Amino acid sequence: MKKHNFSAGPCILPQSVLQQAAAAVKNFNDLNLSLLEISHRSKDFVAVMDTARSLALTHLGLQNKGYQALFLQGGASMQFLMTAYNLLEKKAAYLNTGTWSDKAIKEAKLLGEVVEVASSKSDNFNYIPKNYSIPGDADYFHCTSNNTIFGTQLQQFPETDIPMVCDMSSDIFSRQLDFSKFDLIYAGAQKNMGPAGATLVVVKEEILGKVSRAIPSMLNYKVQIGKESMFNTPSVFAVYVSMLTLQWLEDAGGISAIEKVNNQKAALLYAEIDRNSLFEGYVAKKEDRSKMNATFNLKDEQLKATFDDTLKQAGISGINGHRSVGGYRASMYNALPLESVAVLVDVMQTVEKGA
Repeated sequence: MKKHNFSAGPCILPQSVLQQAAAAVKNFNDLNLSLLEISHRSKDFVAVMDTARSLALTHLGLQNKGYQALFLQGGASMQFLMTAYNLLEKKAAYLNTGTWSDKAIKEAKLLGEVVEVASSKSDNFNYIPKNYSIPGDADYFHCTSNNTIFGTQLQQFPETDIPMVCDMSSDIFSRQLDFSKFDLIYAGAQKNMGPAGATLVVVKEEILGKVSRAIPSMLNYKVQIGKESMFNTPSVFAVYVSMLTLQWLEDAGGISAIEKVNNQKAALLYAEIDRNSLFEGYVAKKEDRSKMNATFNLKDEQLKATFDDTLKQAGISGINGHRSVGGYRASMYNALPLESVAVLVDVMQTVEKGA
């Protein structure tokens, strides 16, 4: 049976990418060696790293604009600390829209003052705060573009004269933005770009080197840039599969093309959530809904067993909501085909007819 993978992360990957990656595990570049056993210093893998970094900048429209792309380890969680280590001298401003921004704030407080410009925490992060002020004397402003757990997404970003940092772990490469508005972007690969184990960091070099503290080498962006993401042994397999996924995105027409498909998927599912008498969306305001992660609940929990069984029969996987929200969560990342969303909608309609 065909599986329809709505997992929130590690994410669904394109079938062609999985096939290429599987072949490389057995025999990479006709070397008669596995990708998993070659030296990361070999010309074959150095070419992979260079290509992956270049593709990331190209997709974001940041090639030759003073930015560097890095593939690091430790996930977005490491970036919560690394961002502050490199940029926080006295004070930083944070928008708190979910679990991950809440954790980023906790890490930044280890290194300086944090001003929480707005928060939706008191309402279990079911909306995106608006009309907040960003202090002009802060070292940087930090936001999270998409909140995987709660299904909210920033549709507009503030204008500010201070550097803007964004955690784009779960919606990077999914929609067109003016990425030059951001001075630092980071994203764990496993939500929309590749397998677990690699983290993409895109940073404008001119914002670095301005803090007075000594920065440990592994956490120093300038050190990592100087070593071209090879300061230590990189996550070879995760970088390779991320490169393949970025090439797949290029072949598909880039961000502009994939955004159209993502909009179709989100429109189809949200229309059914709003129409279907058995379901309701979790997010309080429709304009804050994520196009990557749709969160919704059954109005009558007595139908849960029926709905879950019908989902299983249809081959739908990974749709249970996060424990802090409950209900259901359909993650519609770039590689998820429109067909899978159509199958989910059909299941929702089938259960409604039988209720």
